[in-house]
Amino acid sequence: MGYVYAEIQLKNPRLPELKPLAVKALVDTGALRLCIPEHLSLQLQLEVHSQREITTADGKKQMVAYVGPIEVRFDNRSCFVGALVLGDEPLLGAMPMEDMDLVISPALRTLTVNPNNPNFPHALVK
Repeated sequence: MGYVYAEIQLKNPRLPELKPLAVKALVDTGALRLCIPEHLSLQLQLEVHSQREITTADGKKQMVAYVGPIEVRFDNRSCFVGALVLGDEPLLGAMPMEDMDLVISPALRTLTVNPNNPNFPHALVK
């Protein structure tokens, strides 16, 4: 299918005077979390909550900062998450996508709101 990118906004809800950052994020349903590069964490003045051990695709383990909270916005959707600080570009994983009820259109290689719920996100909680 190839890579899918989406324009998202990241905001620090604890500092409402800071403007949100518009970023191009790699969308990856095989990843679970939101990952952001260090420079975005610094620009948003995010608080380091803890350190987390991660395993990358090549099998290497490393410790990274876990920061937040972060408000993520896409189209008419938003959610609040923590983020792992690593890499050179933002990565939008499955958990924030699920929280905002977003889906990938394979034919168009785009991220979109769930067409079954166009006006507001739906969550299955049973």
